[in-house]
Amino acid sequence: MIVASRYPSTSLASRQVATAVGQAIHRATPHASRPGLAACRPLSPSATIARRLRPSSDGGRVFSSTAKSNLKECFPAPRDSAHIKTTEAAWKHPLYAVGDMKSIQIAHREAKNWSDWTALCLVRLLRWGMDRATGYRHDPAVVHGDKDARSPTAHQKYTMNERKWLVRFVFLESVAGVPGMVGGMLRHLHSLRRMKRDNGWIETLLEEAYNERMHLLTFLKMAEPGWFMRFMILAAQGIFFNSMFLSYLVSPRTCHRFVGYLEEEAVMTYTQAIADIDSGKLPRWEKLEAPDIAVRYWNMPEGHRTMKDLLLYIRADEAKHREVNHTLGNLSQKSDPNPFVSRYLDETKPHPTKGIERLRPIGWEREEVI
Repeated sequence: MIVASRYPSTSLASRQVATAVGQAIHRATPHASRPGLAACRPLSPSATIARRLRPSSDGGRVFSSTAKSNLKECFPAPRDSAHIKTTEAAWKHPLYAVGDMKSIQIAHREAKNWSDWTALCLVRLLRWGMDRATGYRHDPAVVHGDKDARSPTAHQKYTMNERKWLVRFVFLESVAGVPGMVGGMLRHLHSLRRMKRDNGWIETLLEEAYNERMHLLTFLKMAEPGWFMRFMILAAQGIFFNSMFLSYLVSPRTCHRFVGYLEEEAVMTYTQAIADIDSGKLPRWEKLEAPDIAVRYWNMPEGHRTMKDLLLYIRADEAKHREVNHTLGNLSQKSDPNPFVSRYLDETKPHPTKGIERLRPIGWEREEVI
């Protein structure tokens, strides 16, 4: 039909012949040579993540293992918008000090009641399944600083390369943006239904979901998931969204505790990845620069735009989500205001902020903020 439409004055028989020829050419043409049909296709049907990081041919920053034409389709430029120069992000990311990011530690909040234990057991089950799905293994001694990542014993049993880490990151971030969206959506509907204010919870939860999505977009600039990983993400998102939706209706407190424990695991994962870079296990990432989307979003300063710096920023975000959700899990779900966007009578006393300068790894207790 594409060929026939170019010759509207030809006879019906001629157009039918042209159509048949056009369809034959179309079937014989490889996918890669068809403009517009390579949108977000994996480089290899059997590959979960594309297997190489390509150097830049023109000296610029190329932070991707996906074909350039594919990335244009995954990150399409606005069309028919001659009057639009750029579209800014709705939520500006707070500035992080390098010292604050490097000081973030692995932490765990002890379970104190049945709600906490339920959340913790679910996170451990989810962690087990995610580890098997992404082929992830880590050395607990290295993560907690009890063993040097450069030691020979640290290389024998636990091996993670750049491709495996990207698989892990893409899968993790594709589901990490679900809880904040579910919580913000349900609280928004609850506020409309009861015709009452939400006291700041909605904005923080939606901003958390937005932040997790930016993590995903950043990693998609590096590599593209294959068909199997896309199927896994689709299935995980469908199950996770509906489970979170029903669970938040029953017990919002348990859901926030669940996300707090989930973020504890995320901090551990990124800490291990940073340790692998420091120990020389990931040589292709040692001097790799962060993509432009990350530089703009986190306002990364000159001299701090490497892959390690990127993981430091993302780990700081996960540590903040850990603090936020553990704190929200300590509050009255129906009446307490959001302490992270509230103004305090005595600003000199320690209190929650949107940054990480006063980070509480296991959250703020209600008596401290309300």
